[in-house]
Amino acid sequence: MASPIIQYVLLRKDLQKKYKYSMGTVIAQVCQACLAANERFKTKPETVQYLKNYQSMPRVILQVDDEKALQQAEELLKSNNLDYHVWVEHPEVQTSIALRPYSESNVEEYMICFKLYK
Repeated sequence: MASPIIQYVLLRKDLQKKYKYSMGTVIAQVCQACLAANERFKTKPETVQYLKNYQSMPRVILQVDDEKALQQAEELLKSNNLDYHVWVEHPEVQTSIALRPYSESNVEEYMICFKLYK
């Protein structure tokens, strides 16, 4: 059986405390990062397949503690040649990273070190 295609998002946990973001604003960071990543990588076969099945688009939201942790996560993705988009909320606050949709088996080894967002 083929590995499911999933989109992973890394979201900063400190946004509500540090920047006084409302829960709605925090949720919007995930939405915006996903849309940007899907647009940037819309010609990749896994992204095309993922978007075709718009009734079932599995997504996993993982947490990082703060900006430094988000930057470290970006280094992990970059060093492993993974496609992603860093969402920057104005004024220049890096809030989240959305990977393009990937077969779970291709990225789970990199995502296992992150906790589910709570």
